Amino acid sequence: MLRSILRERLMDFLREDVGMGDLTTEAVVPAEVRIEAHIVVNEPAVIAGLYETSILFEIVEAEFKAEVEDGAEVSAGTIIAEINGSGRAILSAERTALNILMRMSGIATLTRKLVSMIRREGLNVRVSATRKTAPGLRYFDKRAVAIGGGDTHRFRLDDAILIKDNHISIVGGVDEAIRRARSAISFSKKLEVEVKTVREALEAAKAGADIIMLDNMSVGEVEEAIRSLRDEGLRDRVLIEVSGGIDEGNILEYARLKPDVISLGFLTHSVRAVDMSLEVKRVY
Repeated sequence: MLRSILRERLMDFLREDVGMGDLTTEAVVPAEVRIEAHIVVNEPAVIAGLYETSILFEIVEAEFKAEVEDGAEVSAGTIIAEINGSGRAILSAERTALNILMRMSGIATLTRKLVSMIRREGLNVRVSATRKTAPGLRYFDKRAVAIGGGDTHRFRLDDAILIKDNHISIVGGVDEAIRRARSAISFSKKLEVEVKTVREALEAAKAGADIIMLDNMSVGEVEEAIRSLRDEGLRDRVLIEVSGGIDEGNILEYARLKPDVISLGFLTHSVRAVDMSLEVKRVY
């Protein structure tokens, strides 16, 4: 995202929280007071969101110094940033900054954990996000996945074709949906089809899909679909994405079947934020 656009987005976040003014801080903290504050991580985590937070504090004219980089793995008690500036400005931006850092770091931490689990098995399967992101936060959620070592998948509906079950239901079949899509899009756009059965997977591959998403299939069904595509000489013509019902507990069962991608909605729709705090260290 362009820095200027990101800055506007962050200003909107501040406006949402501050409103007409921070009543408490303006009443309690003298206007001339300056402070030094630290952002501390209270549990092990993969850090994400420092770049965005630096722009946020730039908006309120505070000096932000990151002590680690986005993507760093840190232990509990680590100071990840130092901020200097107006006490009023820093405290008014505190919650917005922590919300960004805590959410993005939570996503990055989980993503890194899943990617590491797969790599330890010697597998080269990608871990991917979906479009199941909080409205207004897609850039932040997807960037956190990337920082954690995952794949962002489509950012928006105009990135690529993804024919889903409802599209297929409306036009009457996989073949017809693919035919219509191919005739309407540029050669530069990938075409993916979501399928529910082995038969649909074979049909999609034969009809020219670039990517086949095996959706909500059991481990056994995915194994059968991949084997059938290989037996028909179609496996190397398509990328295989597995999605639906996959979590930390069963991801390795699916990864061992060697699809190309495993996409997980819970990376972004059920975020567990990392515990962080902003602590005032010096008043001057």
